Amino acid sequence: MKPSVHVPLRTTRTGVAAAAALLTGIALAGCQAKEPETPASSGENSPVAITVNASDTTCELSGTESLTGPSTFVITNNGTKVTEFYVYGAGDRVMGEVENISPGLERKLVVQLTEPGTYQTACKPGMTGDGLRGDFTVTGDTVHIDTEGKFADAAGNYKRYVNSQTEALIPAVDVFVAAIKNGDVAAAKAQFPIARTYYERIEPVAESFPDDLDPRIDLREADLEPGQKWTGFHALEKQLWVTGLQPDPNALADQLVADVKELNDRVTAPDFTIDSTHIAGGAQGLLDEISSSKISGEEDIFSRTDLWDFFANLQGSQTAVASVRPILDERKSDLAKLVDQRFAESEALLEKYRRGDGFVSYDTVTEPQRQELSRSIDALSKEVSQVQGVIAGQ
Repeated sequence: MKPSVHVPLRTTRTGVAAAAALLTGIALAGCQAKEPETPASSGENSPVAITVNASDTTCELSGTESLTGPSTFVITNNGTKVTEFYVYGAGDRVMGEVENISPGLERKLVVQLTEPGTYQTACKPGMTGDGLRGDFTVTGDTVHIDTEGKFADAAGNYKRYVNSQTEALIPAVDVFVAAIKNGDVAAAKAQFPIARTYYERIEPVAESFPDDLDPRIDLREADLEPGQKWTGFHALEKQLWVTGLQPDPNALADQLVADVKELNDRVTAPDFTIDSTHIAGGAQGLLDEISSSKISGEEDIFSRTDLWDFFANLQGSQTAVASVRPILDERKSDLAKLVDQRFAESEALLEKYRRGDGFVSYDTVTEPQRQELSRSIDALSKEVSQVQGVIAGQ
């Protein structure tokens, strides 16, 4: 059995610069819609943002046409359920997505639609099923994304970071699984948040695959659909902290090992590519994860190790921004500096809850303290949400 590859969680408070150092260290040099009067513009013109009114039963877009290039969607959840918004290409390929949009919140998605054709948009109230779908038509000439220079560096750097995390995830899960199979509950509990760290840093990448890979690894009990088999980290978490080990822990453990290996195989495949707009979108998605489920305590409801996930999401977002930082510095250096400041503020606040190499149990964090954390992440998210558009050339 390989030992756990434990990347220290503690980082210096130097904002995105710290994340850039990390990159260097791992060899990183039924949808209703209104027809628009005109398609959203691209190229040298400023794109027109398409507003999305999401509710529990509808997904209303202000426009269903756009020109090739970056398209901006501003999604407002006017329903009572947490929702998601997706843009799909052929074969349900995820072109872009925003998850964990709580009732009353607004989120922005910038997605590169470089080829003309018919795409689909989808709102997913309750974050389940195929969603409320509608066609979205893109016209114009094929747009060639800049893949040279800083853009090539950004994509290559971030892909290598993702690879490093999935490669570390496998031995960390091996140690977690070995403890479960040995019946060593204490050791399994200690390894649980460590193993999850590698996954939480890059979760938007796993979510980007058009199948059930992410749910197999990370589905929460509250999100189970009728008849759905529950596997992954949280199914084992419940046995470790609540019910005791059941007759099926070895099967669940083996399935988790197989699923994280599948994730690693996918992200290390030669045909797996990342574009710079998706990197920035992933950075935003990780912060949305914190604000939607980590702050409320919905993620690790049995172990109360939410702050480990919280910090991993923050690290992953910071590193994603670092990979596109040269482009951001060149195009909007004042935003880059503000993003640095907000990351540093959130890191400093989270440090208050550190104990040794980990964090306090989340049930010891009071509601006023949670609100303070929430305000800090919201301030950070406000700035990071602008990065997508800057990188896309808007």
